[in-house]
Amino acid sequence: MIPLGLQVSMVRDGLLLDEIRQDIEDAVYRLAPWRSEDGSVYFGGWARMAHPIESFAVVEVAKPNIGERAPSRVRADVTVTLSVRNEIKHEWESLRKHDVCFLITVRPTQPIGTKYDYRRSMVDQAGVAYVRGCEVEGMLDATGRVIEEGPEPKPELPGDQRTFRLLLDPNQYGLDLDKASKGKEDVYETFNIVMRRKPKENNFKAVLETIRELMNTECVVPEWLHDIVLGYGDPGQAHYTRMPNEIATLDFNDTFLDMDHLRNSFPGYEIKVQTDDPRKLVRPFKLTFENVLRKQQLGDDAMDEDQERKVIVVEPHVQPRRGPYLYNEPKKNSVLFTPTQIEAIRSGMQPGLTLVVGPPGTGKTDVAVQIISNLYHNFPWQRTLVVTHSNQALNQLFEKVAELDVDERHLLRLGHGEEALQTDKDFSRYGRVNYVLAKRLELLDAVARLQRTLDAGGSDAGATCELAHHFHVYHVRPRWQEFCKACEDDKSKSTETISKGFPFYEFFDDAPKPLFPGLNHEADMEVARSCYRYIERIFEELEEFRAFELLRSGLDRSKYLLVKEAKIIAMTCTHAALKRSELVQMGFKYDNILMEESAQILEIETFIPLLLQNPQDGRSRLKRWIMIGDHHQLPPVVKNMAFQKYSNMEQSLFTRMVRLGVPYVELDAQGRARPSICNLYRWRYRALGDLGHVTRLPEYRAANAGFRHDFQLINVEDFNNAGETEPSPYFYQNLAEAEYVVAVFMYMRLLGWPSERVSILTTYNGQKHLIRDVIDKRCADNPLIGRPHKVTTVDKYQGQQNDIALVSLVRTRAVGHVRDLRRLVVAASRARLGLYIFARVQLFRNCFELQPTFNQLVERPLELELVPGERYPAQRLVAAVVPEALVLRVRDMPHMAQYVYDLYLEKVQDCKAQYEQTRSEWSAPGTESAARSHEPERFVPTHPGAAADSEDEEETPQGKQSFQPTEIVNEIEDAQ
Repeated sequence: MIPLGLQVSMVRDGLLLDEIRQDIEDAVYRLAPWRSEDGSVYFGGWARMAHPIESFAVVEVAKPNIGERAPSRVRADVTVTLSVRNEIKHEWESLRKHDVCFLITVRPTQPIGTKYDYRRSMVDQAGVAYVRGCEVEGMLDATGRVIEEGPEPKPELPGDQRTFRLLLDPNQYGLDLDKASKGKEDVYETFNIVMRRKPKENNFKAVLETIRELMNTECVVPEWLHDIVLGYGDPGQAHYTRMPNEIATLDFNDTFLDMDHLRNSFPGYEIKVQTDDPRKLVRPFKLTFENVLRKQQLGDDAMDEDQERKVIVVEPHVQPRRGPYLYNEPKKNSVLFTPTQIEAIRSGMQPGLTLVVGPPGTGKTDVAVQIISNLYHNFPWQRTLVVTHSNQALNQLFEKVAELDVDERHLLRLGHGEEALQTDKDFSRYGRVNYVLAKRLELLDAVARLQRTLDAGGSDAGATCELAHHFHVYHVRPRWQEFCKACEDDKSKSTETISKGFPFYEFFDDAPKPLFPGLNHEADMEVARSCYRYIERIFEELEEFRAFELLRSGLDRSKYLLVKEAKIIAMTCTHAALKRSELVQMGFKYDNILMEESAQILEIETFIPLLLQNPQDGRSRLKRWIMIGDHHQLPPVVKNMAFQKYSNMEQSLFTRMVRLGVPYVELDAQGRARPSICNLYRWRYRALGDLGHVTRLPEYRAANAGFRHDFQLINVEDFNNAGETEPSPYFYQNLAEAEYVVAVFMYMRLLGWPSERVSILTTYNGQKHLIRDVIDKRCADNPLIGRPHKVTTVDKYQGQQNDIALVSLVRTRAVGHVRDLRRLVVAASRARLGLYIFARVQLFRNCFELQPTFNQLVERPLELELVPGERYPAQRLVAAVVPEALVLRVRDMPHMAQYVYDLYLEKVQDCKAQYEQTRSEWSAPGTESAARSHEPERFVPTHPGAAADSEDEEETPQGKQSFQPTEIVNEIEDAQ
């Protein structure tokens, strides 16, 4: 094993070597290499991330480039036998091009059966001799060719043997050959382990290469951003009110729901309307800010006088109808934005830098989506790049964009997270290519139908986009022009002239009837125009798709789609760093950047998306940079404590700008949580209020079924004289809290709570795995209970929410990293209706940093208070007083476990009784009473939450039906 010396090429390299060394140690320990009697290596264990090598061979050594000694390229093939579970086998087969792997040589000295001592050096015990890095080029098929990555699934290969083509480091290979030529051992004949790493941790090579490229190229940052990024000058110089190209008139499209919403959105402004007809005062609205006009006309000298009088001129305008069909109606926004959100949307539409601070539940994603939509409609020639920290946030944003009036052919999602999109459409590169090709065929069919209805002879206009274009120019457009001229020449303005002379009447035979109502000439003429717009749109889209007839390969088509066709391109910051050189090489261009989760993105990862394009005439074409985040929630993850604390590397660029005094909009109304739950973290924000629906809607007014309180801190003492445990370093677990949390979840399910409405969160990975183990043991396979929606860490759950959050704080000896207030804010803000925290109260209530929240929590009883007689959903109001006689106080975890066990047995008896009663009413097949019966063919448990969990149950043959509920495990009492 190569130790870390005193000098490393970069500090980051040293940290990476340390991380990789830990991964190698873990993998080798798990493989348990021993020396067999014949001197060969015997592996007594197995590892998910590493595998013994069957064979290794160098297959190509290319000639050195001119002036160099090392080979220009070295290829090798490594073969492994994947006799493992299918999911692990799939992980190995899913290795992508450019993934980094490691080739390891071990020469153990210990005989078979020797136990490894984890406290001693692995080098001495396992005999690690060599480690070499390599890059995956691809997996080989049965003929020995590399399987290309594309939209098609990889071919299924027979057997368990898989061969991967690897690219070795040419410089290291040259050095090793020089040593071998001098009589030393040939390293490349000794490898016996190949190791991979988790994809999230394994992108360092591509990211470092991107950073190196940026250091060696002339980076062009927009002039208006330059000083702010460096932290110099006036922090407000990039605000839209200070930009010389501020736009006076903006089309807010469907942002405002009605005129009252518009008036309420601009307090302090005088609203002028250009029409008095209330029927015309409907969205969309175009707004002109007169003070901006005056500033542009008179200059900055007029600003002081103009501040007193702020006037907005509102101009409602009618969007032209896109066709006679119902689906031609555009999708519209339904969110009632607050004045602060409107200010954020206005700022995002203007040129310059926009910072939006969004506390939990304040609609950051809705604001981002509306900004994207408004930019798309106001500036259709511009392209917007959407960047987030996580795939989950990007998918959430993209799903909402797809629900607005944005043509889906202009949407593109880059990266490997698109498979998690909760839509039935594929927005990945190849998914969009397939969509375009399918849409092209659909439009060509429409052109062929139009040709038939017009009885226009000649070649088949629906064969290609080019023939469709000629048909449009020589047949469709002349007929429309003749029709328009006939209507103009008709002095009587008769509706019959339109209905009888319209040349495309037969084409719209499937449209709602009547096509022309005949009320007046102008209305019928507008219908005719909308029909022609529908036809024009067909030919416009075909003209855009024409290039796909010339480009034959999927790769070329996807590149064209990215560079020319897509208007809204979404990716994660990691993908931007990985693919920067490829995007620049393709000529990728964009005008606007919108970043979500900006406070979670490292400074360098924030900076790279600014430079995904080459400068235009020596200047950056970037016009807008919108950053949305919350610096009071968790910062970027930096594993090395020295970098995190002393180098302040965990400070994001977003946080640095806020601290520098760059103007920002702070959203001030949350609509996620009950006001009482919001109070637990409200104090961290400047002026966080509540939206009306969190006190008005029935789900917020109703109590949580089975619980006396909507939030509670539950004290958990030691179980069997054990509190927190640490099976391995920093792997903290607390069995008492894990059992308690799972028991509460089971209790909720027995009352009828849907499992998807409950998330279990914890502050440590060790506790997360323990809770999952407890769930697997107690209730995972039980159809009456099942699994909760999520069991994960607080850090991973940032950006998500659920009705009920059960939180385990784990620690009993020291407060740990929940001392960071940002983590506490995230934990407390994940719940909408109920928050139940399980912790050692005495420890956390005395922590000074946590007191503003814990002082509120300890005002309520520290024993869990239940209302067992209730069913989900509760009929009781959250503010109602519960009589003491109906309350059950849970003393400790064994008490809760025993109560849930008894409750479960009671439910099972009820189900059995109901089953017997129902079965007695059934009749034999073929009898008259059976024909009249509407009973189901098999018993379905009547528990409110059971239906969804029971769908996969196999039917038992008729006549052998018997309801046998899964036994619930109860070992708590026995363990005492």
